[in-house]
Amino acid sequence: MEFFDALTHYDYLLYAFAACILSGITCGIIGTYVVCRRRVFLAGGITHASFGGLGLAFFLGINPILGALLFAILSAFGIEWTSERGRIREDSAIGIVWSVGMALGALFMSLRPGYTSGDLAAYLFGSIITVTRNDALSLTLLTLVVLAGTMLWLRPVMYTAFDRDFARSRGIHTRTISYLMAAFVAVTIVLSIRIMGIVLLISLLTMPVVIANSWLKSYRSIIVAAPILAAAGNVAGLMLSYHYEIPPGTAIIFTLTLALIIVKLLSLRSKKCRLADENHP
Repeated sequence: MEFFDALTHYDYLLYAFAACILSGITCGIIGTYVVCRRRVFLAGGITHASFGGLGLAFFLGINPILGALLFAILSAFGIEWTSERGRIREDSAIGIVWSVGMALGALFMSLRPGYTSGDLAAYLFGSIITVTRNDALSLTLLTLVVLAGTMLWLRPVMYTAFDRDFARSRGIHTRTISYLMAAFVAVTIVLSIRIMGIVLLISLLTMPVVIANSWLKSYRSIIVAAPILAAAGNVAGLMLSYHYEIPPGTAIIFTLTLALIIVKLLSLRSKKCRLADENHP
């Protein structure tokens, strides 16, 4: 109750609470596509490439989120383009973008006058006090767009995620969808950086989907369950962060990891019970 009472007194906590729910919904939906298409490594590459944009923005004295967004989108399109053309293997392209982005970020940050390592902490590991009203509004807009897109184009995206050849045979423009989804992955990552941080953000795109997939098998079911699980994990982690003064990203990871372990144990127990019933009619 103390946490919810604090929401009415501290604006930064209220914005962080809203951002946790909104980023959970968005990451759950986008993460379902990422996991089902087996593009988790791509999301990791985009996440770390955005660090280069953060460093450049800090060096130039502009909004770091804008810099990260630019780098993330360009990296996503670059990876899609190189893998589609077959000039560089996709995993190699992702590895290159990943390392170059981190190196550029470190370089620009070190060249920035008055640089201290503390400047990076909020972006590497997340910090609730850095969430602003504009961040919450940006996430609200993104969430509305993602929800609308999911309701309108669920089937084409689902077909593209599972089997691009089949999707093309149905007249679906898989190339357009791939680029659009890459852009949405990039935007989702950047707008969620303040909550989870660059280092830990990839887990928010994957763990809720894996948890949901432990019990559910259809894409439609997972895309509903994953956002709920992600939002719940975010809020629980934020509450732990508030009470025990630990980084929110760390608390969220621990919460989701515990949930995953519990679900897997319950799933294993259920499987053993079924096998026991089949062997002893």
